[in-house]
Amino acid sequence: MPNPDPTPSEVRFAAVADLHYGRHDPESLRPLLDDITASADALLLCGDLTDHGLPDEARGLAREIRQRLRMPVVAVFGNHDHESLQAPELQTILADAGVTVLDGDACDVLGVGVAGIKGFCGGFGPRALGAWGEAMIKQFVQEAIGEALKLETALARVSSPNRLAILHYAPVASTVEGEPLEIYPFLGSSRLEEPLNRYPVQAVFHGHAHHGRPEGRTTKDVPVFNVSLPLLRRVQPERPFRLFTVKV
Repeated sequence: MPNPDPTPSEVRFAAVADLHYGRHDPESLRPLLDDITASADALLLCGDLTDHGLPDEARGLAREIRQRLRMPVVAVFGNHDHESLQAPELQTILADAGVTVLDGDACDVLGVGVAGIKGFCGGFGPRALGAWGEAMIKQFVQEAIGEALKLETALARVSSPNRLAILHYAPVASTVEGEPLEIYPFLGSSRLEEPLNRYPVQAVFHGHAHHGRPEGRTTKDVPVFNVSLPLLRRVQPERPFRLFTVKV
């Protein structure tokens, strides 16, 4: 008789954002990386890896990753990583340490497809900024639309039935609740939600909202996790990263 189908294996993903390497003593990051090494099979970094987007900051983070992690690492950049207009150099530095930085593309991680973009702001739902009026407003809105299209393209490239998405900006308002209402439009855009509802995605991870909520869902019930390190250090200090398991 044929052998029964083998039990699906599991891939444990750790996800965290807003390391802001360069702002704090590097030693404060080491226990986090050690805990991730002991708990996960792969790491997802959801932007603001550095504090000012400086090559020296990226080199320091790359050194810590080389020394403390023995697993696939996939990342997207955040707004802080673009501050010094040197994102291409940062990407090269991190790639030399084995980090795959996504920007509108996807990669396979132990049988799971991971799609990634930075995302952009613009607000949520009926209060989202519309492309009407001054040319500068239209350019601003077009940036959010462009990021959503990049996410759709990245998700379409994933051939695996198992899909994860990583962003820096939030695709839903529920995970930024707790931040001042005045800055909601600068924390994400519901335009990013549309491709996440269109493709079968098992989970979405983002950062940026340091004072938001750790969990939310899209309108199609896709789980969304805010994995900002400052947030997780407050709500679950014993394990300040999200652990998510995918069966493959």
